[in-house]
Amino acid sequence: MKGKKYIDTPSKYYFTDLGLRNARLNFRQVEETHAMENIIFNELKVRGYNVDVGVVVMNETDQTGKKIRKQLEIDFVCNKGSKRYYIQSAFAMQDEKKMQQEERPLINTGDGFKKIIITKDAIAPLYNEEGVLVMSIFDFLLNPDSMDL
Repeated sequence: MKGKKYIDTPSKYYFTDLGLRNARLNFRQVEETHAMENIIFNELKVRGYNVDVGVVVMNETDQTGKKIRKQLEIDFVCNKGSKRYYIQSAFAMQDEKKMQQEERPLINTGDGFKKIIITKDAIAPLYNEEGVLVMSIFDFLLNPDSMDL
């Protein structure tokens, strides 16, 4: 991303200490999905990555033939030297529809950098049919080399 396109990307805010965040909010609004995303962000920063939010713009045609423009968000675009990873945080992957929703922005980036979906309930790290690495949050956190599997 360059220039104006880079500036136009959505902003997200993460907490370095979720315990202090929760205490400040009097333990309201504790959502596991947001907490997991925050934990992934913190771990990526600890590992030395520059982390941004990504947006993939897609032009589609709806059922009536009208052209529509969609912006799909990628949770994390991680850069470190010449390495780049695209990561989606998906707390639960209940069905194939949810898997397609999470992998759609990843497979439409238009480049060959590694794409990863981190979920709470993956049994073991595996590559799906689209070439996306799916792994559990536990595998991600406990193995510092997990992104290079």
